[in-house]
Amino acid sequence: MLLIDTHTHVYDHQFSLDRNDAMQRALDAGVGMMLLPNVDASTIAPMIELYEQYPDCTRVMMGLQPEEVKEDYKEVLSQMEKELERGIYVGVGEVGLDFYWDATFEKQQLDAFETQLDWAKQLHLPLSIHCRNAFDKMVKILEHKQDGGLRGIMHCFTGTEEEAKVYLGLGFHLGLGGVTTYKNCGVKDFLPNLPLDRIVLETDAPYLAPVPCRGKRNESAFLVHTAQKIAEILGMDLNELAVMTTANVKQLFNL
Repeated sequence: MLLIDTHTHVYDHQFSLDRNDAMQRALDAGVGMMLLPNVDASTIAPMIELYEQYPDCTRVMMGLQPEEVKEDYKEVLSQMEKELERGIYVGVGEVGLDFYWDATFEKQQLDAFETQLDWAKQLHLPLSIHCRNAFDKMVKILEHKQDGGLRGIMHCFTGTEEEAKVYLGLGFHLGLGGVTTYKNCGVKDFLPNLPLDRIVLETDAPYLAPVPCRGKRNESAFLVHTAQKIAEILGMDLNELAVMTTANVKQLFNL
């Protein structure tokens, strides 16, 4: 069985004491590839260090996470645009909009998001998109920018069936993670209605650990629990789900 974690921050400081052990646990669990989205300027170096240490089972993305968009966002984006010239990145991410806690930098977030969408189109790279409390603004921008050149994953999708259909109609995949295993997650109710070729798996480690690990620090090895729950809901064999979702990721990211 080969699973791909399409969104994990195992380079995060929360893994500083057992990062290599966490990587080995993931590999032992059947998670043979981990995609690493960037967060801000400070995470580039540790992310690249991990990638260089594990070149066979990690791939990297470059982007500015929306919660990290501040006054200096243009300088940060300039640095990241130069980084992309290295040619080692398989995607643009983690990018998006997030007005859950604070909308102070809403204008800057909108501008940063559009800029990074343009990068993805220019470089023919898929996106890893974060959206929280921003669905209407997100869709308006994606509809304006989508000319057939945008593709990618709606990271940590937890929305309604109607929202899922909008994203699917715009050409995006849905990233399903630990939240899908939670009792109050509505995605489980319409999961059988989603096209199987547009579903991918993720952890968002170290955040959002799945049942039965909820409350713990999440890690890529726990992706198996999410996969098992989704396979159960769909009435599929776990290996069958692994084959399907892995094929989806390989096609999307040209792996």
